[in-house]
Amino acid sequence: MSEASQYHVTNPGSALGEAIGSAMELALQELLEQIADKYDSYYLTAGVRKTKAGTKTKKLLLFDNFGNDYNIDGVLADEAMRPLILIESKYIRYKKHNRDKGSWVCHAHTAIRRRYHSIRSSIAILAGNWSQSSIAMMESHDITLFIIPFDLICNLLDKHDIDFRWGEKEQEKAFTAWEKYNQLTAEEKAQIGRDMIHGIEERLASRISQILDESVERVVEKVIIELVSNFGEVKVFEFASIDEAIAFLEDGDLGTCFVADDTLTLFDPPPQYG
Repeated sequence: MSEASQYHVTNPGSALGEAIGSAMELALQELLEQIADKYDSYYLTAGVRKTKAGTKTKKLLLFDNFGNDYNIDGVLADEAMRPLILIESKYIRYKKHNRDKGSWVCHAHTAIRRRYHSIRSSIAILAGNWSQSSIAMMESHDITLFIIPFDLICNLLDKHDIDFRWGEKEQEKAFTAWEKYNQLTAEEKAQIGRDMIHGIEERLASRISQILDESVERVVEKVIIELVSNFGEVKVFEFASIDEAIAFLEDGDLGTCFVADDTLTLFDPPPQYG
């Protein structure tokens, strides 16, 4: 982007948000590449498969069992290019976008993990304003979260005399902030990204180390059985051991599970999570 075109954007607030998100992603890439090297792994943000023209794909696309593709921010993979950890980094300024972004991560990661059995964990780094309901939704899908508060980002930009606290319709303040941001050097912009992740860096590295630790014995932690009737009804059962699951499958007519009295109605309250 030329110096002249940097200032002439339709939505300066959105442009600055994208720039902040990109700075965070670059800082995370630096960190995750270092961690991956320690475990003879790779941190990838682009595809390894080649196009018909013989070039590698720019997007990191992973697929579900039905051929649907999902553009993932990053993945830690082993030497054989088997995915081990899915990584997402999302910046959001306004909470009204929480549900869409959070739901996509939940759906995409769940679908991908059903196809790639080597995946051990999902991690999301969430920067900006995220609601507790969206955080709870992602945690319920077994996604480990690391939060970077919006106020922390504002305080980092304050050091450069950039006011990042404005309302959605305050375009003049947004343009001033965008203009000042573009006066920063490339290193200053990169440092903002590094400072954003500084507070989560140690915990993130520790969590990844736990996931990639090969000294831990692999055991079956639980068994999940999903029953589907010819009417399309679905019922899921969870067991603590293989023996318990086998006993369940051998015990009587499983078809009666769908006519049991514990079927929920629209009058039932929501479940409590956490």
